[in-house]
Amino acid sequence: MAEHIVEAPAPGKILRVHVEEGKPVAEGDRICVLEALKMELPIVAPVGGTVKALHMSPGQTVEAGDPLAVIEASP
Repeated sequence: MAEHIVEAPAPGKILRVHVEEGKPVAEGDRICVLEALKMELPIVAPVGGTVKALHMSPGQTVEAGDPLAVIEASP
């Protein structure tokens, strides 16, 4: 199965995390909300599958390109 790394599109702060490790997600499901440039950016799953790892938590500051989550795609 393919793994997809979800990266931060811009520097900012994680406001909310909507998924948990080991839980399923569908393509387009909200993974987290990133505050960047005083805007809230929803980060969504690019593929359906299982959340294999989370590399963020609420309140954490991230840079553009930082990995936020790893999704193992469903076949």
